[in-house]
Amino acid sequence: MAAFLESWLVGPQNTQFYTRTYRPASTTKAVVIFVHGFIEHVARYEHVFPAWSARGIAVFAFDQRGFGRTALDTERKSKESSYAKTSWKEQFQDIEWAVNHAKSEFGSIPVFLYGHSMGGALALAFCTRASSPPAKETVTNLAGVISTSPLILQAKPAAKAARWIGGRASLLVPWLTIPSGVKGQDLSHDKAVGEEYAKDPLVKQIGSLRGVSDMLDGGEHLLHTDYTRWPTDLPVLFIHGSDDKVTSVKASELFHQQISAKDKTISIYQGGYHELHNEPDGVKEKLIEECITWVEAHLYSNISPRL
Repeated sequence: MAAFLESWLVGPQNTQFYTRTYRPASTTKAVVIFVHGFIEHVARYEHVFPAWSARGIAVFAFDQRGFGRTALDTERKSKESSYAKTSWKEQFQDIEWAVNHAKSEFGSIPVFLYGHSMGGALALAFCTRASSPPAKETVTNLAGVISTSPLILQAKPAAKAARWIGGRASLLVPWLTIPSGVKGQDLSHDKAVGEEYAKDPLVKQIGSLRGVSDMLDGGEHLLHTDYTRWPTDLPVLFIHGSDDKVTSVKASELFHQQISAKDKTISIYQGGYHELHNEPDGVKEKLIEECITWVEAHLYSNISPRL
């Protein structure tokens, strides 16, 4: 039996999305919607999700708008899709679509949202919007959120002048692409991870003005204002490496401290880099186990929707 099922599904704006579903062989206890990071794609998690399905938890993952096969597959991608062409509003619509797809696919079982890096910040932001998207009931019905190495702030923030210029320019030419590299050696202590990332044909070291501006501005808004709208009854798990060179561990700690969630946990992996799920010496196994165990502990904490 294959570890996952590949599908092309039509989402918001009639966009064709490349998706992978990891379905348990027996009873499915819950489903996790996974949101990947900036300049990457879901195939980079092939070693992560089989552990989830082996424990009875399904995973639905998709290459985000502007990334991976959704943006680059010459045979199946939408005509309007191109690399880095994305925005926060569209990404929220896409995540909500993914949540609703999972509900229709798996029925009335707990649904969890799990994001890494850019996806980690999107998962947090998804739950703190003042207006749709997403619809309020979509967030209300989530059983919990996992955010690993979220891009709330960069580990080394970009210059304010460059941010200001880029933000203004994004209003005029939103899809203009600019160099926006992520260094492979900053991802993991395993050098092979960085080398494979550098050679990956689905990784292009660029971002659009709108996509980058939304990502960086949105992270700051999360920390300064949006945290006040975190649903009190929505459980959340934060995980971050203390030596992350891409995203700020201090920002994760502050966001965790600020939100009023009744059930919130933060785990700091000492010495860990950005991609803890790719760290050697047992770290990736520890990360995967912690996330699965947390979901298992919250399977029955949200039997009825929160009001």
